[in-house]
This record gives sequence, structure tokens and C-alpha cells, in this order.
Amino acid sequence: MLPMFQRVLVEKNKWLAEEELTDLFSISQCLPGIIAANTAVFVGYKQKGILGGIAAALGVALPSLIIILAIAASLSHFTDIPIVQKAFTGLRVCVSVLIINVVIKLRKHSVIDIASALVFAAVFLVSVFKLLPIAFIVVLAGLCGIIITMLRGKAKGGDV
Repeated sequence: MLPMFQRVLVEKNKWLAEEELTDLFSISQCLPGIIAANTAVFVGYKQKGILGGIAAALGVALPSLIIILAIAASLSHFTDIPIVQKAFTGLRVCVSVLIINVVIKLRKHSVIDIASALVFAAVFLVSVFKLLPIAFIVVLAGLCGIIITMLRGKAKGGDV
């Protein structure tokens, strides 16, 4: 879903800037539920208010829910078949590549200097080694961003 959101929301329809999408993904990661649905609600709300948020949530969740329920009802009959197991292995690889692609695209607008690169590296390491829950990582990264922005403002002699 993430590569599709980036392509549709930023590139095709221009409903969000790349930075806004990055912020929405961060916020959506912290909220309970599906990241794509959370992001859809934010975008729907931004475009058409409360009804837009509701419509976006239903539009993202219902088709997937119906398909997953249909697959789950019949999948138990096929999970032992070797070709099905191999197909799932291929799907996991495909999903991993799609996520890496989005990270690379979003990185261009997120890691813009040494300070943001250090925050990126710290978040990467802490999350890979599962040293903190994701919500704490996002909050700490946000605080780092605030502190860095405040320090830059003071270094330039401006008010923050």
C-alpha cells in the first residue's frame, strides 16, 4: 500500500507534498490500526472533511477485508501444498522490495543534512535491534527534530 500511496497521493493527484506524506506515515505508524487506513483517513479528512475521512477509511479497508476473509476461508485447504508455500515466499520478497523502494523515495526529502542523517541512523539501529517500541522511537525522533530546529534557529540568531 505504501508505494501506491506515494504514487497516487504525491505524484499523480498532488494531494500531498512528499514531506506531508512522510509525516502522515510517521503519525499513522503510532496509531492503532492499519497504516494505510490511518493515512487514508488523514488524506480524506484533508480533502473533504469528516465525510472524506470516513469514505477514505471504508475505501481502503472494505475491499481488503472482503478479499482477506474469502482467502482465509479457503486458505487452510491449500497451505500444505508446496507451490503455495513457494508463492508466499515470493510475495514476502516482493513486499520487502516495495517497502525499500518507498523508503528510498521518502529518504530524499527526509535525510537532508548531517543531523537528519544521524537521526535516521539512530532510528534505524534502534528499530532493527528492537531496543524500544516503535511509538517511543517516533516520539524521540520527533523530539530530536524539534531540538535540531530550535538549535538551528538560535544559531541563526532568530526566534523559534
